[in-house]
Amino acid sequence: MLFDWFVTGQVIRSNPAHAVRGPRHSVSKGATAVISSGEARELLDSMNTATVVGLRDRAIVAVMAFAFARVSAVIGLKVEDYFPQKKRWWLRLREKNGKVNEMPCHYRLEAYLDACLAAAAIGEDRKGPLFRAAIGRTGKLSGRGVGRTDVWYMVQRRALDAGLETEIGCHTFRATGITDYLTNGGKLEIAQRMAGHSNAKTTGLYDRRNDDISVSEVERVGI
Repeated sequence: MLFDWFVTGQVIRSNPAHAVRGPRHSVSKGATAVISSGEARELLDSMNTATVVGLRDRAIVAVMAFAFARVSAVIGLKVEDYFPQKKRWWLRLREKNGKVNEMPCHYRLEAYLDACLAAAAIGEDRKGPLFRAAIGRTGKLSGRGVGRTDVWYMVQRRALDAGLETEIGCHTFRATGITDYLTNGGKLEIAQRMAGHSNAKTTGLYDRRNDDISVSEVERVGI
C-alpha cells in the first residue's frame, strides 16, 4: 500500500511489492466474554432492589441483555424513548453510525423499566435521561445521565456480588442475549435486525452456542 501511494504520487514508476499478498485473516468468533442464561438470571435476581439505584442497575443490565443494546445506546436513552405502541412498550435505541433501532420490550424488561421509572418518579420528564447517575452512596439519583464508565463499574460490582467468576463487561450482555435468543430457536437474520447489525456475519460473531463442551465429553480423555 505504501508503494502504491508512491506510484500515485509519481515518486517511483512501479510497485515492486505488487505481487505480495498479505496473510489471510478469518475470525469466526468474537472475543467478548459470554455467560449462560442461568448466570444472567442469577445476576438480575441478586440485585438489591430496595433502592431506586438497585432498580436502575437491574433495568440497565436488562436492556443490554434483552434488547441486545450497546452500552452507548443505553446511556443515551431518554424517558421518551420508552413508549407504548401496538399494545406493547417499545425502546428507541440510538446505535452506532446514527442508526435508530426501535424494538418491543420483553415482558421482563418492561416490568424492570416500569419499576425503575416509578421509583425514580421521572415519567413526566420526557426529555430527561432514562438512566440517571447516583448521588454518592445516598441511594438516590441525580438529574444527569449515567456515564459509560459508571455502568462498567456497576457491572463489575454486581457481578462480584452475584459470585460470577467469569470476567465480564457491558458487551457481555449483548452477546449473551443474542446467544440465548439463537439457542431458543431464533433466526440469525432476525437477531441481526434486533442488534442493529448491517451484516449477518457480525451477528454471527456473537453466536456462542458452540462454546459449551460437556464435562462428560472431557472425561472421555483416558490419559
